[in-house]
Amino acid sequence: MNIENTQSQMRKGVLEYCILSIIKRGEAYPGDIIDEMKSAGLQLLEGTLYPLLNRLKNAGILTYQWVESNSGPPRKYFRLTDRGFEFYTLLETTWNELATGVETVARKTNEIK
Repeated sequence: MNIENTQSQMRKGVLEYCILSIIKRGEAYPGDIIDEMKSAGLQLLEGTLYPLLNRLKNAGILTYQWVESNSGPPRKYFRLTDRGFEFYTLLETTWNELATGVETVARKTNEIK
């Protein structure tokens, strides 16, 4: 079995929640999202982020606005829509239930040793 594949699938499962958690705090520029994810030890490539942001935008979860930049072309900043806040709340509930369940199972496994 390929551990890298399993690890990749685990990361993909929480990626959307992490990205939306960042955007929920306020408008976010994709470069800043990547930087924050990396500083948290979660690798995220532009080639992964941009398609995800576009998919969420097309689903009505995100919207964006162009902001002029002092150091180059305008930047696209993303934010949650009302629908996005509702979606985030559901994801947050799911994450909390999942994290609690996984921790409970893992703790019991460690106690058995």
